[in-house]
Amino acid sequence: MKIFNITIIIFFILNLKIFAGELKVFSGESNSFKSVKDIHGAPMVTDGDTIKILNKRIRFHGVDAPENKQICIKNSKEYSCGREATRALIKKINGKGVVCKVQSTLDRYKRYIGICFSGGINLNQWMVRNGHAVAYRRYSKDYIRDEDYAKTNKLGLWSGDFINPEKWRKLN
Repeated sequence: MKIFNITIIIFFILNLKIFAGELKVFSGESNSFKSVKDIHGAPMVTDGDTIKILNKRIRFHGVDAPENKQICIKNSKEYSCGREATRALIKKINGKGVVCKVQSTLDRYKRYIGICFSGGINLNQWMVRNGHAVAYRRYSKDYIRDEDYAKTNKLGLWSGDFINPEKWRKLN
């Protein structure tokens, strides 16, 4: 009976860590993403879905964060959701190194497309799961469950009103 109880407790703790985005549950490879090399080092955060490591710009695969100039509404007040997403990513990285698994081809803005990790945490997934970005369905279905979690729990963007970042870019 003791082993059963311990097993249940461990299972419960692991599930809490997964839901909090604290446990790496995504290996970096998915059906829609195949990496060819790693880029690692101290990042400079450009915005909520783009970082720069060693002068190489890396756009997070499957993720779309609000633009730095984008305004959203929470509690009937405007706030800079784009800057908030950027600050959340900076805070999560917290000066640690980042490893990005990137594709061989660059996007039209000459950025690598990658899945990035810091301290064992998938940053792409963490941004979506905590409501700082949305799943970029046009390019990937990898983070839809994480977006559903953020939406259900009214986290980040989902705690108020916002225009989808892709639509906002077209309008601005």
